[in-house]
Amino acid sequence: MGAVTSSMAAKFAFFPPNPPSYGVVVEESTGKLKLTEVAAKENVDILKLPTKKGTEIVAVYIRNPAAMLTVLYSHGNAADLGQMYELFIELSHLLRVNLMGYDYSGYGQSTGKPSEQNTYADIEAAYRCLEETYGVKEEDVILYGQSVGSGPTLDLASRLSRLRAVVLHSPILSGLRVMYAVKRTYWFDIYKNIDKIPLVECPVLIIHGTADDVVDCSHGKQLFELSKQKYEPLWVKTGNHCDLELFPEYIIHLKKFISAIEKSTSFRNVSALCMNQIDKPRSSTDCRPRPSTDQREKSRLSTEKREPRTSTDQRDKSRASIDRKEKSSKSVDLSDKANDNTEQPEKARKSIDRFGNMMRSAVLCNIDCFKPVGANV
Repeated sequence: MGAVTSSMAAKFAFFPPNPPSYGVVVEESTGKLKLTEVAAKENVDILKLPTKKGTEIVAVYIRNPAAMLTVLYSHGNAADLGQMYELFIELSHLLRVNLMGYDYSGYGQSTGKPSEQNTYADIEAAYRCLEETYGVKEEDVILYGQSVGSGPTLDLASRLSRLRAVVLHSPILSGLRVMYAVKRTYWFDIYKNIDKIPLVECPVLIIHGTADDVVDCSHGKQLFELSKQKYEPLWVKTGNHCDLELFPEYIIHLKKFISAIEKSTSFRNVSALCMNQIDKPRSSTDCRPRPSTDQREKSRLSTEKREPRTSTDQRDKSRASIDRKEKSSKSVDLSDKANDNTEQPEKARKSIDRFGNMMRSAVLCNIDCFKPVGANV
């Protein structure tokens, strides 16, 4: 039965770029693997990982010296590592994380054929590499699944009890629900995320475009409702299925999430923070009860009785003397502070703009990610 399911899934769910956007060669001087068609970087390792299904997948591991956490990224359909490479580099830099990305069996230069069960074996191989090769602990891992990548992401997340967090980017409820408004889960359905997300114990961030014409935003919203540990979701207004990285709020919200995860000592602390952000009503500027007019007047009269009134001239002279003494030193301090305050938002804005510009030139998911059986590809 599982073989039938995988065979059906392969007909409509997987569209690896053909030809692949990159190759893998051995560098003569070092004996290390490197990707063709992309710029080699000192902080990037290229790996070939065996899976329990007998295939060999290609993966990239990007080190960030400032990283506390590691992201394991499962990309969307119709993309491979060559197309995702620059995005991975930029995310590692902006989020200050180590990042591993991998190609599913049958994608890029990974061997075998794509299937639901193979993708589960693929993400397990990548996760095992993080543990065994790089010494990454489960509690320091964030799983990131984009579109069809939400399937292997949630399958693994549902089996890891100490995982730090999960990010679901344009996720699906299940493969069948993308095409048909079914109300129940059938045996032949694939990527049954709707049944697996209640089993995930760590905080979950969901990002989805409100104008997604491939996977309707209702998928993300229902997964959010079913999450145990909810983090404030990001519903990108006018965002489609494959362009969310172009919106400034994407990287801003993602950085906010990573920062919250870093500052917490456990996922339970993050969960408390998340629920406060979602549920806490907006407080007014001043919550203290204001005294009545009569009370304020009595207080003013009482103060006047206690303190003899100083003449206007004396107060003006004293204020002028203080102003002259502090003017020169304060002017320098204020100037420095103004410069600092101006430079910080400017640096952040330029960083976000650079990220958006880079994404506009990148080739991401460029065809429909799910098509009916028998569709011409």
